Amino acid sequence: MKHNPNFSSGPCSKHPGWSLDCLEDAAVGRSHRNDPGKKKIALAITESRKVLGIPDDYRVGIFPGSDTGAFEAALWTLLGPRPVTVLVWESFSEGWATDVKNQLKLDPLILRADYGGIPSLHNLDWSSDVVFVANGTTSGVKIPGWDWIPHNREGLSICDATSAVFAMSVDWTKIDALTWSWQKCLGGEAGHGMLVLSPRAVKRIESYDPPWPLPKVFRMKKKGTLDEAIFKGNTINTPSLICVEDYLDALSWASDRGLDDLIERSMKNLKVVERWVEGTPWIDFLAESEDIRSNTSVCLKITHPGFQALDQKKRGALIKEVVAEMSASGLAHDVGSYKDAPPGFRFWCGPTIESDDLERALHGLEKVCLERIALLND
Repeated sequence: MKHNPNFSSGPCSKHPGWSLDCLEDAAVGRSHRNDPGKKKIALAITESRKVLGIPDDYRVGIFPGSDTGAFEAALWTLLGPRPVTVLVWESFSEGWATDVKNQLKLDPLILRADYGGIPSLHNLDWSSDVVFVANGTTSGVKIPGWDWIPHNREGLSICDATSAVFAMSVDWTKIDALTWSWQKCLGGEAGHGMLVLSPRAVKRIESYDPPWPLPKVFRMKKKGTLDEAIFKGNTINTPSLICVEDYLDALSWASDRGLDDLIERSMKNLKVVERWVEGTPWIDFLAESEDIRSNTSVCLKITHPGFQALDQKKRGALIKEVVAEMSASGLAHDVGSYKDAPPGFRFWCGPTIESDDLERALHGLEKVCLERIALLND
């Protein structure tokens, strides 16, 4: 059996059994405005809705620029009429806070936690719009559920869920705007993002005009109402029909298994890491507690005293050496922590990953790290 060493947290590993043959029916060379291109784009929307169980009265659309483009479209279009609270506990949520503060100049309330932690989710002011990530891709910290979001909120809940959907459950009653990209949990190709809007978010769009200029790729309103065509497959700009075909293949794989099985596959992978960490005294999860421990972007830190005694630069250099050796040996590619995160390791454990491949990679990591740690003691 051929092992899969791909553990990147984006673009993520292809699903088991994937091959280039899935692209044979791609509508290459055809307009995305006409059949068959438009039908395929619309199918990507309807199949996403079906697999994720998105309510019928929620809109689902495709946007350029991956999750970033979709989430920026939500921020620039929805924010402004109410105060804004941004929850920050890793690099991408920090980026959203920066954009809300410095680009939209909305003077948000920013609630921060260090890598490994999460801001308090209690006593938030829900008369404001609340911006957050469902899963901190660069910290390995996820929200501990959805109960902290009230049903009777006045503001909107605006969620970046790109490393959560298809691997974690979503309570759609707690969501007003949510985004993801094709390249994350299902291992699709990069460059395209998805935006889901609740009826409350649609009402905001139709009743509010932002005071700042809106780039064309963010504009969702036409003649005073939501441009429904966008959410039926008439994308704002031209998508790659090869990428569409690849995403349809990933959705077919996901649909055959069902959402519960996708979540279970990811949780099984997390359990593999948990067992390994439990038996490995010099490593631990970056997440401070089990209830916020991600089951997709699993982040690990070295706790060995010799490693902790090194300065930040030397820690980073050692991690890079281990990551390079892991990749060169074919055990695991792209398992270093995110550039802005504390030095450590990050393994993608989403539903396209097989547990056997993960176990093989972790055993390899243990061997390589022990050799490096032994050198620290010399």
